[in-house]
Amino acid sequence: MDLIIKGGTIVTASDQYVGDIGVEGGVISQIAQSLPANGARVIEAAGLYVIPGAIDAHTHLDMPFGGTVTSDDFETGQIAAACGGTTTHVDYCLQSVGGTLHAALDTWKAKAVGKAVIDYGFHLAVTDLTPSVMNELPAMVELGITSFKCFMAYKGVFQIDDATLFQVLEQARELGVLVNVHAENGDVVDLLIHRYVNEGLVTPRYHAASRPPEVEAEATHRAVALAELARAPLNVVHMTHEGSVRHVAEARARGATHIHGETCPQYLLLNVDQYDEPDFQGARYVMSPPLRQAKEHEYLWRQLASGTLQTLMTDHCSFRMADQKTLGKDNFAKIPNGIPGIETRVPIVFSEGVGRGHISLQTMVATMCTNPARMYGLYPRKGCLAVGSDADIVLIDPKKRVILRAETLNQHTDYCPYEGLEVTGYPVLTISRGEVIAENGKYVGAPARGRFLHRGPYQAP
Repeated sequence: MDLIIKGGTIVTASDQYVGDIGVEGGVISQIAQSLPANGARVIEAAGLYVIPGAIDAHTHLDMPFGGTVTSDDFETGQIAAACGGTTTHVDYCLQSVGGTLHAALDTWKAKAVGKAVIDYGFHLAVTDLTPSVMNELPAMVELGITSFKCFMAYKGVFQIDDATLFQVLEQARELGVLVNVHAENGDVVDLLIHRYVNEGLVTPRYHAASRPPEVEAEATHRAVALAELARAPLNVVHMTHEGSVRHVAEARARGATHIHGETCPQYLLLNVDQYDEPDFQGARYVMSPPLRQAKEHEYLWRQLASGTLQTLMTDHCSFRMADQKTLGKDNFAKIPNGIPGIETRVPIVFSEGVGRGHISLQTMVATMCTNPARMYGLYPRKGCLAVGSDADIVLIDPKKRVILRAETLNQHTDYCPYEGLEVTGYPVLTISRGEVIAENGKYVGAPARGRFLHRGPYQAP
């Protein structure tokens, strides 16, 4: 063996026990109560939790949006991810209007070349479904792109109609892949945006007002109905409140276990009142869907704990306050949508979720590691600690306290949405394919070591 992680508390989606993990050639080769060193490098993990490397399957790195480009590229974003305990990354690749899927994939692959430091793949966002584009979908699956994305919002930019969504769902069923959907009624949102702007109501607060909970709930209901009709796997991403999640819950109760839901840390900790922060600071929280009432937090934690929501991703979409968010200084509709979070997810969920008793350690691993690995065609290579799996392993010190501050994080932004939050429990070592790549918040791995992941078919978690 090349490496032994010794005496840690190993946590999987179903178990927790003390033991050793042996690594050989970048793969887990043995798991036992005690393994002899025999010349291998030994990492003492007594008192630490040993979990699978987390998967972040909802990010937007180096993405053009709103007249600018997200401030994290594949190098800075993935370094931040590694330092925060994430070892696998699936980014959104966006088809341009009139463009081919092959061209979109080539564009996004080029963004990662020479920069990626962790293993990565792509979802393919279909925005212009012509007959020729429809014919490209099987080829995308052959290339390892086994999840598609449809936007029901961003009218005139990304939004697709119901017929397009239904056709993509039908194709996904035939191809054995998953469809992610951004569920907001884009037509109503567009109407409300214009109404508020015309009335001179242009502060960040009106970003939230223009995207009320009802437009998310309605679109979620529609997406779920279409997926049930098409008998296709569906994942509703970045869910924010009870009115939306209950449509997923009801579908699953009807036996439609191919219907899934995702939420994000921002919807578990932050709330709509933050849009009222003075001096335009509310723009830091402009994202879509927007933040909701604080009363939703407890409900969302319960849905993660119960399994109604299967994944907890970040929707990392970073823009600087100084020169990017300010594009909407006089009009909330021009504020680039998104917040950073790729580095802070694991410690926040461990501290605020597990530490406060909202979810178990097993649920944390299930929602950030094992479930996304299954849904996105990576299991059992990723997302679990098992013999034969990639040695993507994270060590968490449950006693380490860290105050989250933009200046000490690796995310390439000038603010942190959780500035000043003290978390208890932090990743202290990140291992990717048997290589130590991050230690105590610093990247120590080789440059451009990340590999493209040819993903397999969807599996229900």
